[in-house]
Amino acid sequence: MNDSQYQALVDGVYRRLTDVFEPIDPDVADCEVAGDVVTITFHDGKRCIINTQRPTQQIWLAASSRAWHFSYDDAKSVWMDDKGRGDELFATVARIVKETTGADVAT
Repeated sequence: MNDSQYQALVDGVYRRLTDVFEPIDPDVADCEVAGDVVTITFHDGKRCIINTQRPTQQIWLAASSRAWHFSYDDAKSVWMDDKGRGDELFATVARIVKETTGADVAT
């Protein structure tokens, strides 16, 4: 994949994340995009950070003292964790939100 294809995929991820968090009360979870970083801040001050890694064409996620590196799987059209655990990006974000707030989000 070339750089412009990677950026288009990342832009889609960021749009999808902001769309998911738009209807959620910001006192529960607030989603902000600044450059290459999406920060989801929860009511208790915990954060979930999602950012691009252009050199490796990955998306990295950090939350609750854990970290994931997601690579795009062209065959499945999804971002999958590169450790082979079967973690998909949006499902992982939804799980983090559920663990942190108790709320279900449709990612």
